[in-house]
Amino acid sequence: MERVLLDQGWEYRKGFLDMAVTAEDGKGTLVDLPHDAMIEGDVSEDAPGRFDMGYYKGSLINYTKKIMISDKWKDGCVGLYFDGAMSNATVDINGYKVAAHHYGYAPFYVDLTDRVTFGEYNRITVNLNTTMNENSRWYTGTGLFRSVELCHSPRIHVAHDGIFMYTKEIGDVTCTDDVLTADYALIDAKVMVENTSYTNSIVDVILEIAEESGEVVKSVKSSIYVAKGTSEPASFSFAIDDPKLWDAEHPNLYTVTAKVQDAGEYRTHLIPKEDGAVDKAVTLFGIRTISVDSRRGLRINGKSIKLKGGCLHHDNGLIGTASLFETEVRKIQKLKEVGFNAIRTSHNPPSKVLIEACDRLGMYVLDEAFDSWNMAKRSGDYSQYFDADWEKNLTSFVTRDRNSPAVIMWSTGNEIPERGGLSDGYKVASMLASKVKSLDPSRPVCNAVCSMWSGLDDELASSQNHQQNASARGESLLWENVTLPFTNDLDIVGYNYLEGLYEKDHELFPDRVILGSENFPKEIGFRWPFIEEHPYVIGDFTWTAWDYIGEAGIGKAVYVDENDPKAPKNPWEVMPYTSSPYPWRCANDADFDITGRLLPQGQYRSIAWHSDKTYVYSKHPDTFGKKEICSMWGFPYVDKNWNYKGYEGKDIEIVVFSSADEVEVLVNGKSIGVKRTDLNDRFPNCAVFETVYEEGVVEAISYKLDAEAVSGSCNNDNNDSDINTDKNADKDVAMVVISRDTLETTKSPAAIRLVPEKTSLKADGHDVSYIGIEIVDEDGAVVPDAEVSITASISGKAKLSGLGTGNPKTEENYTDNITTTYKGMAMAVVRSGYEKGEATLTIESQDFLKKEIKITLE
Repeated sequence: MERVLLDQGWEYRKGFLDMAVTAEDGKGTLVDLPHDAMIEGDVSEDAPGRFDMGYYKGSLINYTKKIMISDKWKDGCVGLYFDGAMSNATVDINGYKVAAHHYGYAPFYVDLTDRVTFGEYNRITVNLNTTMNENSRWYTGTGLFRSVELCHSPRIHVAHDGIFMYTKEIGDVTCTDDVLTADYALIDAKVMVENTSYTNSIVDVILEIAEESGEVVKSVKSSIYVAKGTSEPASFSFAIDDPKLWDAEHPNLYTVTAKVQDAGEYRTHLIPKEDGAVDKAVTLFGIRTISVDSRRGLRINGKSIKLKGGCLHHDNGLIGTASLFETEVRKIQKLKEVGFNAIRTSHNPPSKVLIEACDRLGMYVLDEAFDSWNMAKRSGDYSQYFDADWEKNLTSFVTRDRNSPAVIMWSTGNEIPERGGLSDGYKVASMLASKVKSLDPSRPVCNAVCSMWSGLDDELASSQNHQQNASARGESLLWENVTLPFTNDLDIVGYNYLEGLYEKDHELFPDRVILGSENFPKEIGFRWPFIEEHPYVIGDFTWTAWDYIGEAGIGKAVYVDENDPKAPKNPWEVMPYTSSPYPWRCANDADFDITGRLLPQGQYRSIAWHSDKTYVYSKHPDTFGKKEICSMWGFPYVDKNWNYKGYEGKDIEIVVFSSADEVEVLVNGKSIGVKRTDLNDRFPNCAVFETVYEEGVVEAISYKLDAEAVSGSCNNDNNDSDINTDKNADKDVAMVVISRDTLETTKSPAAIRLVPEKTSLKADGHDVSYIGIEIVDEDGAVVPDAEVSITASISGKAKLSGLGTGNPKTEENYTDNITTTYKGMAMAVVRSGYEKGEATLTIESQDFLKKEIKITLE
């Protein structure tokens, strides 16, 4: 199948386009796909979705594009492939409606063969509607936010997403010079061949597997009979010697090419055809095995793996929901750097470029299908269409992603209201799991199940805590009893915020494999050791790894006077529906902010995952002596800041994250104490110090006990300065410095500094550069409390796609050219055009000299 990317040059308009003739060329705004129209709009206090949507509004929009359909294609098939369209899409060709598709996240194919005019330009019109408020629990975006392709093939061809490869078995595994290989691999493959011709045919099928260098390591051939108007699979089983294996540390990939050729018509025998039409399809594939059980846990290629996971929503912050390969690569790279090895696509099919980024970089994926089934979570959500559409949406999603080595399990849903059996929930759960296994028998199936804060009939619901994701009551077996039929067909049971049930449920169901499919971010420090020690729990997915628009303020922390009767008293009183008024925008619950900057929460997680780094922060002096109320999805508010002018002599807290045994804090060279990091069993790897604020330098030093250093120090008159002997203990204990961190008072803001992540882009309309904008003092230090209004402009062959900060409360429009720095920083996103040349980004402020940076497009 020939696939032509159609992302360049669509005309975009607001409103519904009912007939092609009403669209005059040049009257719309020219945009390149992927494109999110919603992010271009202003937020509004009266937005129907309120905090769910980050105060953005849905809309009716349309896109049109004229495409030439070659006369040479008239004997073949023509169609459009949409990787997603948000949402309630209708597709017209030359004014003729050819398709309707409701689920914005699911890919779909539209056959245009019988409607296009060959040898002429044909108008494509796509109408989209996100006005069915409230239609989501988070920001959806609006538009053709993923790529669109024009597809052409002969009448006999490989069906769309028709290649399926999986690894049945591998031999002994070795790793030499960081190359992971096995003695052999046994592979099963199927190539689905579709015959839309007018004759019954014999079809030759060749399957080639090549390394990324292009070297073909295996080629197999078969012939099959395909009756007219039907599809049939060509099946293969074969071995590959000495294959390179795929895992998160060694993402070795192969390119699989399926070639099908019409060998001739079959009547009572084959009537050979000379030069029969040939079709070709290509997919990526990685050789690896997956197994999971409660005794040995999750194993990839026979090696035990614990999933260090993060949940991800689909938006990309400053550019909205537009999904570009380079943006997804950046996200996955940053997550890997802090220690993540897995993501969960919460709670919908992701873009195919995100899956490819995970394949190429090495990131395990829990691939999720739905957030709702037949019972609604919001009045305008997918539940309206689930009964009619679930099977086609699930099929297109699974068949698209099932060759991905990164995808290691499927999820059929998240916190489904039917988990207690209402609305035929038990039956639907079984149907979905069975459907997935029929499409892909090689991976385990999961579902993310939460407590019964919802999902019970009136009689049973009366005894439950109805706060969102309230813990299940440990003494009761209600949760286990009502969800058992729901989980019957699952290979892995996802537990959302139910860590307190792990041990009890393991006793009840000793063969059950448990996954922490969603977890409160601040609890990783005391939860992770249990996961490491128990094979039946295969990992943990924090909510969330990357901040997102919508569910605004679900992760906030507030400081209150305990004597204030109006102050919130517990985490449930700082949830969005009570305390996220306009202009709250982002969830504020993540390890990275929406610009991709690592937050203290992510640094703390890396410590829980055994990083030996030290991180030191402060709390604002205004919070001293007050009680912090942190939502269940929140994280203690700490800041990388020692600029508190006017607070000299005031009490202040210094917070240190470290996996060391002890940490010491010095202020301007004077020690203010040494503390252990394990004193808070609910928040280990942390020490808090109290002092009075003074300008200067704060240094935190982490020490670990070193038994060898103790014995060695007895015979060493010149001990290394990094070995400290504690004289206050019953006997000398040598503590070795493992790392340090500092806070420093900066001088006043003096300049703008631009920090580009890259200065050369591909002129393909899809490449991006993230350019950090920093306000620095005369010594080049970022001023962490600087709030400076800046203006951006760009000239040349690229465009400014986004400008903004990680501030979770803002009225700014990310597609404008003005922003105010947050914690001394902002971010610009520059997207390439389709022409080679240069582009110049200019950042200006009234207070400082402007800065420019040149970007080359090649």
